[in-house]
Amino acid sequence: MTISLAERNLDEIAALGVPVPRYDRRALSPKILHVGVGSFHRAHMAVYTDDVAASDGGWGICGVGLLDADRRIADALGRQDLLYTLVERDNDGSRPRVVGSIVDYAFAAGDEPEFARRVADPEVAILSMTITEGGYSLAGGNPTIETIVSGLDTRLTAGGRPLTILSCDNLPGNGAVLRDAIATSAAARDAKLLRYIERSCTFPTSMVDRITPQTRDEDIRRLREDVGIDDAWPVVCESFRQWVIEDDFAAGRPRWESAGALFTDRVHDWELYKLRMLNASHSCMAYLAALAGVEFVDEAMAIPAIRHYLERFLSTEAIPTLSEIPGHPAREYAETVFRRFANQNVRDQIARLCIDGASKFPSFLIPTVEAQLDRGGPVACAAIALAGWARYLATVPAAERAPDAHGDEAAAAATASLRNPAAFLELDLVFTPRLRESDRFRDAFVAASCELADRGPLAALESLVVAA
Repeated sequence: MTISLAERNLDEIAALGVPVPRYDRRALSPKILHVGVGSFHRAHMAVYTDDVAASDGGWGICGVGLLDADRRIADALGRQDLLYTLVERDNDGSRPRVVGSIVDYAFAAGDEPEFARRVADPEVAILSMTITEGGYSLAGGNPTIETIVSGLDTRLTAGGRPLTILSCDNLPGNGAVLRDAIATSAAARDAKLLRYIERSCTFPTSMVDRITPQTRDEDIRRLREDVGIDDAWPVVCESFRQWVIEDDFAAGRPRWESAGALFTDRVHDWELYKLRMLNASHSCMAYLAALAGVEFVDEAMAIPAIRHYLERFLSTEAIPTLSEIPGHPAREYAETVFRRFANQNVRDQIARLCIDGASKFPSFLIPTVEAQLDRGGPVACAAIALAGWARYLATVPAAERAPDAHGDEAAAAATASLRNPAAFLELDLVFTPRLRESDRFRDAFVAASCELADRGPLAALESLVVAA
């Protein structure tokens, strides 16, 4: 028999040995309005909030869905009193817990007035979001940013109380990026609205980190059969988590530091550690592993050619571009990255890493290449990663490729590169003038493209590592 996840069944679930919320969820006020309640939010910010809910003044979360695709999570959470199971997995086993910090949910796709009403609520102190790396561009209009600005306009009309607007996406300087996107949209509407945003809203920069694969049917089945909980959409993640935040909140915040969050003025340095080591390694391996038919990250790390390639990338190309954080050497961080990648229980999908390459590479890898070009350093590892992306786009059928907001444009450039490898470098949404004008990078990219075409991904990586 299994127990359906619901408030009325928490005592029964606790009897299974599974931790459940022991605070009064009715006492939580949804002072945090979060846009984009996907797996990552539920593995990260919602967990930190759950950890402090019993002792921190009743901070709860209201989730908001602005996309049609959010109907699924709205339905799943709605059937189980907004509760969900978080399953932490590592090589030592699995540890489920029930998280209760989400206490309300508004499905507002196509309903801008409903979202605006939520933003205008004077009890809301933080508007946070996980809208993916590609969700901040204003090119061609951005309905999510425009909807947020409309909500801020309504909040201004309702009295203009201070508000913290917090990005939880993997973008360098995500606070500044979000502020600029919102300010640009607001400036096109009304000068008074822009002044309100500039004077009464803060945009802390944060660095978020927790590997969270997409939930699979197998995960739901394992939770039901191995633990005894029937959950429509559990979240599976690694045991490691990190949140580094600038302490710039306009209207208060939970004491997330008591749950392990680090408030510091060195967010940028931590951010570069993660972007240039963990995120860049993910993207460097993603397309090469996909071309080799590898399905999971831990399987990729067990292939010597891929592991040795990533070790060389970090030691010779990424780490030399970083400023050391006192007490936290970059090489120790890199060792942590490899241990996390080798986690055989979390089953992180290579396909997940392939999502939105056109948005990820400019943040994760291109700055490292530019820094190495400036200092006369090596670029071969970065070049073969980008050549692998081009070959993936050009040879994998569109229906089988991972989603990418700019996938059609990138795929067209990649197809042209089959005849002339250097043609891919004309993709200016990824490749900066510095890269396009560098003979050294162009030569490395063309050589890597030819190696991949002639020898395949694993043999090409072996050749690169041996040549070091």
